[in-house]
Amino acid sequence: MGKTRTCAVYNIFLLWMTLQLYCATSSPSQSQTDQRDAPRLRFIYDVKEIGKYACLSVFTMFFAFKSWEVDCDGIMVVLCDHKGIDVAASREEQPEVHCSRERSRAAWKIIEEYLMPFMEKQKYQLSSQCRLHPSNDIFRDQEKHKSHIDINEWRCGYCKKIFRAEKYLDQHFDNRHYNLLNVSHGKCLADLCGALHCDFVMNPQSLKTKCNPAAAARNRHLCENLADSCFPINEGPSATRLHEFFLRQFCDAHTCSRARKPFSRGGRKRTSVFYLAISVLVLMFLPLFYLIVYLYQREMKTQTTQLKRISKQGRKPKPS
Repeated sequence: MGKTRTCAVYNIFLLWMTLQLYCATSSPSQSQTDQRDAPRLRFIYDVKEIGKYACLSVFTMFFAFKSWEVDCDGIMVVLCDHKGIDVAASREEQPEVHCSRERSRAAWKIIEEYLMPFMEKQKYQLSSQCRLHPSNDIFRDQEKHKSHIDINEWRCGYCKKIFRAEKYLDQHFDNRHYNLLNVSHGKCLADLCGALHCDFVMNPQSLKTKCNPAAAARNRHLCENLADSCFPINEGPSATRLHEFFLRQFCDAHTCSRARKPFSRGGRKRTSVFYLAISVLVLMFLPLFYLIVYLYQREMKTQTTQLKRISKQGRKPKPS
């Protein structure tokens, strides 16, 4: 329905622009022009000329912008300037992906914050066979091509378009850069959310909901399988330590007893924004404070010198 509406709006817009150009290029005929109506017709003609150039400017702006795109009947048409390339790719030809981008993003943030710092400390490299490896995230390349420029400004790294929210950039990736997904292996990082506590990160109030013992046991089993496959204990002391760490950090919390919370070993240390602000303020005002103290002491010395001179001048000479 959305694509049909987009195509209809596009066709109506082209029809309207064509009519505007036709009307703008028509000039008053000599048979219809007399001396009495000449000023009025001349004014109308001038207005049409202005409209013609305005329409041409609008067309030029549309075609000058890079990657002007229109969806029509499920076909993606991309018009690229300065390249002369027409790319027509049907969405139906691409394999359908049943993977949540939002939950995959949450899973990767958990790995990056609560696992990567300890792996870096042990100088351990994940095997590509491990499901936690970045190559097993079909959205990883697209996520790398995101730029958060400002609070309400996100940029696509492929075509440099700007969006006011991340969700709109995600929709842009799904519609325009769908062919860049890494779907060769068919693995989805969101499938590991049960083991990695994505629900707790996305909604901290989820721990207060009623616990399902069967789901907790299933998630614990998945978590232990991840520990065995990603950190085999027969690969050395670093893998053994990380295996034990992974069990304590992620797997122990998969229980209905509520005795342990996820990520009990902590995560990546972040510098507090408040601490940074206080440090900047101190660095700014400390030189000013010393300047004020210096000026005050200099003023006090000047006043003391003046008082001494006045006191010497006011003394009466002793009688001889």
